[in-house]
Amino acid sequence: MTYQTRESRKLYRSRNGVIFGVCRGVAEYMGFDVFWTRVAALAVLFFVWPVLGWVYVLAALLMKPEPVIPLTSEEDSEFYDSYTRSRTMALHRLKRTFDALDRRIQRMESIVTARDYDWDRRLSE
Repeated sequence: MTYQTRESRKLYRSRNGVIFGVCRGVAEYMGFDVFWTRVAALAVLFFVWPVLGWVYVLAALLMKPEPVIPLTSEEDSEFYDSYTRSRTMALHRLKRTFDALDRRIQRMESIVTARDYDWDRRLSE
């Protein structure tokens, strides 16, 4: 994992966690050791077990899973956030992007393959 400042890190469920990855995700976000985060969670669970149990399950359901590939740009982060919120909307967004690219390529092909396209002039430039 690359080093990030706390301001640039986001809270994710870790993919390498023991149970749902909540403790590891919180520990990585806060910059704590995962062992002590788990010890604290177990200590609180021992004294207030029903409440922390429900909070832990709720956190596991609400926290986004950690991205498989580290996000390198704001655009990647935005897409990942939109994907985790609504996969259908993210797929529609990708489809619109690729449809726009396909239309551009078709326009370029139609220009280049037109009979009146002056290849001699273009190649000599």
